[in-house]
Amino acid sequence: MKEITTVELQTMLEKGDVLNLIDVRENDEVAEGVIPGAKHIPLGDVEARMEELDKTAEYIVICRSGGRSGRATQFLSDAGYDVTNMVGGMLEWNGKTE
Repeated sequence: MKEITTVELQTMLEKGDVLNLIDVRENDEVAEGVIPGAKHIPLGDVEARMEELDKTAEYIVICRSGGRSGRATQFLSDAGYDVTNMVGGMLEWNGKTE
């Protein structure tokens, strides 16, 4: 499974890289703040909503600590998507949120 740290992701965003982010946390968690531009797809909805994703695009998957995003990353990877897990999750995120 591909992984990216919160620092690596923050650096890429600050450089202006255009990234596809998926936040798999629950609604109440997302209400506390998300990384700007992240698409919210709760973990339980990933399978039903994966047709919303483009198999030719790269995605970075985010959750609270990195566990749920790891499961989503593995599932989507097995389904043929190019996905990377953000290790440490929002607990380690020090960048901007909205």
